[in-house]
Amino acid sequence: MIARSDAVAALRCERFDVVVVGGGITGAGVALDAATRGYSVALVEKADYASGTSSRSSKLVHGGLRYLQNFDLGLVREALLERQLMVELAPHLVRPLPFVVPAFDGARPDRMVGMGLNLYDAMARGRRRGQRSPQGNGPNGDWEPERHRVIGGDEVVERLPALAGRAPTSGYLFYDCQTDDSRLVLTVLAEAERFGAVCASRLEVTDLLDEGGRTRGVCVRDALSGERFEVRADNVVNATGVWADRLRPDELHDEAEVPRIRPSRGSHITLARETLPLAAGAIVPAGAGRAIFALPWLGSTLVGTTDNEYDAQDLDHVQPAEGDVDYLLGAVNAFFGVELGRQDITGAYAGVRPLISTGDPKKSVDISRKAELYETSSGMVTITGGKLTTWRRMAKMVVDHLVEREARTAPCRTHEIPLGQAVEAAGLPRVEGVPEAAYERLAGRYGHAAHAVLAVASESGELAQPIVPGGPADLLAETVYAARHEQAMSVGDALLRRTRIGLLAARGVADPEGTTARRVAVAMGTELGWDDEQVQGHARGFLDEARAEGIVTSQ
Repeated sequence: MIARSDAVAALRCERFDVVVVGGGITGAGVALDAATRGYSVALVEKADYASGTSSRSSKLVHGGLRYLQNFDLGLVREALLERQLMVELAPHLVRPLPFVVPAFDGARPDRMVGMGLNLYDAMARGRRRGQRSPQGNGPNGDWEPERHRVIGGDEVVERLPALAGRAPTSGYLFYDCQTDDSRLVLTVLAEAERFGAVCASRLEVTDLLDEGGRTRGVCVRDALSGERFEVRADNVVNATGVWADRLRPDELHDEAEVPRIRPSRGSHITLARETLPLAAGAIVPAGAGRAIFALPWLGSTLVGTTDNEYDAQDLDHVQPAEGDVDYLLGAVNAFFGVELGRQDITGAYAGVRPLISTGDPKKSVDISRKAELYETSSGMVTITGGKLTTWRRMAKMVVDHLVEREARTAPCRTHEIPLGQAVEAAGLPRVEGVPEAAYERLAGRYGHAAHAVLAVASESGELAQPIVPGGPADLLAETVYAARHEQAMSVGDALLRRTRIGLLAARGVADPEGTTARRVAVAMGTELGWDDEQVQGHARGFLDEARAEGIVTSQ
């Protein structure tokens, strides 16, 4: 990405066809779609890219088996088509993940689950006419999911070693996909920029610009300088997710012109792989007819999610609720036959889903994740709802609307534009000091840009080392690369969203002495021109952010 200072300079002096408010996956998708159709595009984000819901998901790109229970077949079908497309367009970021639904005590796998998987298989296989038929999962995204099948107890244990003590007798095996959500956002933003979009973080929209009763841009405040300026554009798109109902013109003809968001908090915890070893995902019963996931992710184990109403006003820093953490541990312990406690948790996080209120106070938060588009009488377009998997469809919905409104001829192209460039880890150049385990992670996180990260690692022996000695293979060089090429402006940007080590080794990065935070601040500060006082301030700032986010759970 271009330097933030250059992006801000362009936003101040140019007029755009479209300004997108919100730097999560939906806003990034709108920026990419609009830019590839020939629009000049600006994108502004009040905090860091993906700092809201888009970095706090369950990391799944999936159809959503549970939506079949509600007969929401359209949503499942749409999501499965997008799942297939994402594997083709970003095979390094969106990868197949096997799932197992085990059976115990000699019982056969549940017949109702099997019927649902039959339908899931059928819906996944009907591709659009003219779409090529992938056959594998190579660097070009060649993948087609196998049909689900019944496997024996030995294979269940092979794929879910944590279940060995319960001696499963059989199970269903099926496939979905997994991603690194914040890296997906950054990759989409980089592609949008390649097509001419201008993106800048730390720009908070304080007002909408009105010209003759039409919304023609936004007023922003630069969080770094405190300055205020206008970003002028013919169209304004509100893609702020759970904040969507907070951005509105001063006057509305009808409240139905904007959504009413009913936030739902989803909490997750992470565990060391050796604590709960998994080679596949597991659907874990969690009582009251609900289920959670236990997933292998980035060399650790990810457990989630909860789904509870969230009525607090602060949406910027959402902590996992104490009760949610206990709920997740209880479900895992009961299912796997283990006795894990809070001392075993390596990290935690929570996100707030932008569910759209129906106005019915009796309606459960467990409602459809269908995306909805709104337009005010002044012309501002809002897109919200939806889910991570369907981000491209949501973006297409918005830009199709703009194209129709302006009577343009500009078909969508995002179904054919690769997201980054996949590479094989074995083909990356080896750099002295970089652990061998890091290369696979670099290839999966950056694709071809891993070459540039390794070039940074070669600048000094320290940069080639892991951020947390003895911890996950996230390199200190990645924090410098983030500051140099990805508009990372804080230690939290680097540890929570550019790398994910803050979620996988929270106690290591948020130790009370601030050793790791200062080490990262020194590395980033060299790139960003921080003096010693600023380095200290950024290190303390990360510890404050870690506490506000609740990434370290209480013992």
